Amino acid sequence: MPIGLAFGTMPYLLKARLTYADIGIFMLSTYPFSIKLLWSPVVDSMFVDELRIPGTSWTLSLGRRKSWIVPGQLIVGTLFLALSTRIDTLLAHSADNLYVITAVFSVLIFMSATQDIAVDGWALTLLSEENVGYASTAQTIGINVGYFLSFTVFLALNSVEACNKFLRLRPLDTPILTLPGYLQLCGISFIGVTLWLLFFRRERREANEDDMDIHNVYTIIWRICRLPHVQALILVHLIAKIGFQANNAVTGLKLVEHGLSKEDMAFAVLVDFPFQLVFGYLAAVWSRGDHALRPWLFAFAGRLVMATASMFLVAGLPAHIGTGYFLLIIVSTVLNSFAGTVQFVGISAFHTQIADPLIGGTYMTLLNTASNLGGTWPSYFVLKMVDYLSQSMCSAPADVNVDLVHDLFGDANATLPLSECVSEAGRSRCSAIGGTCHIARDGYYWTNTICVAIGAVTLMAVIWPICQHLQKIPHTAWRIRAPK
Repeated sequence: MPIGLAFGTMPYLLKARLTYADIGIFMLSTYPFSIKLLWSPVVDSMFVDELRIPGTSWTLSLGRRKSWIVPGQLIVGTLFLALSTRIDTLLAHSADNLYVITAVFSVLIFMSATQDIAVDGWALTLLSEENVGYASTAQTIGINVGYFLSFTVFLALNSVEACNKFLRLRPLDTPILTLPGYLQLCGISFIGVTLWLLFFRRERREANEDDMDIHNVYTIIWRICRLPHVQALILVHLIAKIGFQANNAVTGLKLVEHGLSKEDMAFAVLVDFPFQLVFGYLAAVWSRGDHALRPWLFAFAGRLVMATASMFLVAGLPAHIGTGYFLLIIVSTVLNSFAGTVQFVGISAFHTQIADPLIGGTYMTLLNTASNLGGTWPSYFVLKMVDYLSQSMCSAPADVNVDLVHDLFGDANATLPLSECVSEAGRSRCSAIGGTCHIARDGYYWTNTICVAIGAVTLMAVIWPICQHLQKIPHTAWRIRAPK
């Protein structure tokens, strides 16, 4: 749920008041998920078997993974409940509170990342060796369900228009679910699930886990990173998502900016959700065998094609979106999701195949860190580039009230014409004085084109040959045992 809010819902809510560059600053809050390798050895090596309740003879069974999952989820749940009391105020003055919002979500993502380290390692020991590849399927379904609830379901239930159109017999002026209410629901859910895990789920102790102290784990990480094929895989991860980064980060926002309602966007994602579940299972099946990365490579090319097609979809968006064009949006969403799910499940299945269960949390975190970082490090620069390459000016009527201009900008020296017409706030100010925004150049198209070109070149010159080589390496060659 924190991932769905940070990656999905919050950018849509912030776009109403902030520029793409500002949203890029908020997206820095997602970085802890991409650098979790820094503290994964601590998670993999330090744990508490049993916790004695003070003042009683009762003990609670924890273990290597639950020692981190339980407190992490309790902190997230508590923070959700606290945030629910302040989120409306923070969003109402989002320009002034941008860094506060970013800091809060950084903590949420940090705790979620810590939990994910433990879950990655636990998955390798919960499943048998022949079924360990399905851990990626379960992870995909879980992430998609959380993203679905935090993005699609929330936006639909938070929209007055969607609620009145699809869910109510009589129209009202309030949504079914507000953001504070949703955060409260998330907080209660997190705490409830954590308590169930704490009291009703025991963790099986692993062989040789006592030998895995922090020094050994860091030593093993260094030895893993020195493997030439691991270095090649990390390189692939760091450059693999540049090609469709602009499409992922901006296309949805551009559709809403050009007239697609948030509820229609949420409905498109809703239709896509059952396909993601089916695609997740199929991708896991396709990624088994001697050519585990082949589906990932074909899906890579598919995402580049869809990133290109999305530009034409945005450019051709009519003033009145009919059923036919909306179906095109849904088809585009499903095809993008199909390629993305195949890639995610495929690479996750490959990770589980090559990772050593003894240091599963750390090994999986190393590989997933590189994969996640490949998606997060370009996002800030891509969003900044969209604003940098955009040119838009507000043409005001000749009889405009200059005093109104000064009030809107809070600056007695503000002059006409208004050059800031890129952000939602800029467009609102232009509309308030009776002006019209004229886009001389939309940075989205330039940025997306540059990204797709980089993606195509790197796919053919670097990524494809490396992946063809990596999938031929025996699984045993990827494993490093703990030092004696």
